[in-house]
Amino acid sequence: MLVVRELVDDNADDVAFEWLAGHAGENRPLPADGRAAADLIGHLNLIHPARIQVFGHEELAYYKRFDPKRRIHHIEELASGGVPAIILAHGLETPEDLVEVCERTSVPLLKTGVSAAETIDRLRIYLSKRFAPKITVHGVLMDVLGLGVLITGESGLGKSELALELISRGHGLVADDAVELSRTAPHVIDGHCPALLQNMLEVRGLGLLNIRTIFGETSVRRKMKLKLIVHLVRASAQEKFERLPLQETTQEILGEPISKVTLQVAAGRNLAVLVEAAVRNTILKLRGIDTLQEFMEKQAQAIAQDHKNAG
Repeated sequence: MLVVRELVDDNADDVAFEWLAGHAGENRPLPADGRAAADLIGHLNLIHPARIQVFGHEELAYYKRFDPKRRIHHIEELASGGVPAIILAHGLETPEDLVEVCERTSVPLLKTGVSAAETIDRLRIYLSKRFAPKITVHGVLMDVLGLGVLITGESGLGKSELALELISRGHGLVADDAVELSRTAPHVIDGHCPALLQNMLEVRGLGLLNIRTIFGETSVRRKMKLKLIVHLVRASAQEKFERLPLQETTQEILGEPISKVTLQVAAGRNLAVLVEAAVRNTILKLRGIDTLQEFMEKQAQAIAQDHKNAG
């Protein structure tokens, strides 16, 4: 749960707030029902009372157009509708009746010299991160060639050993074992490491390794955007894999489809090289280059040409 006091304290460096009234309501909570950040704060809107209401020049001029009785009625309606707080931007002069009603109804009334649009933008970014859907998954998150890669698979398949080899090849570690994923924007899944496990990699036989200490600052990353899942499976005669899969495989993470490749773990296979190749291929696809599709088109053209020549 996020309360107004916490929001003010967390954003003190970016949006310096001055409390004008309603200190008794500092523990008013913001709705935590899955709303988007745009629904939690915005310019004054009497139709949507249960969000932080921001007064800019236009909103204050609109407010002042009403007679005092009507003004009080509107603020009381916002209070009864669950408004978390009211913010006066641009350092605007504060109407006395607004201060009086906010104090009486315990609605936090805040003031900032930052413009209304910038205040809304900064707080929406903060709120989108604070309320972003989150999950924790088992695996290793790596930065491979600038791409966020999540290595998954059952225990004992060598995920950490593969990560260690990738690190030795110049790639970066984000998180081992517990990977925290959050949807911070539409189509964006950020992955990072719990504070307790930062820089750590557990390797069977070696124990817990501090990757930053062993390999240096460039061997670790704070977070990465997840773009590819590499799933490791045991080599088995019963399992059959398509040599040329005709459709891209994806896995849904927090409602977003993430590209996925499956690699068999077998003696003699250089998984680090295969992961790098999979990453390079994913980068090409993100740039609109699909090698398999291009091959199929060339094959179709060749078949059509053969039929034409035969005819």
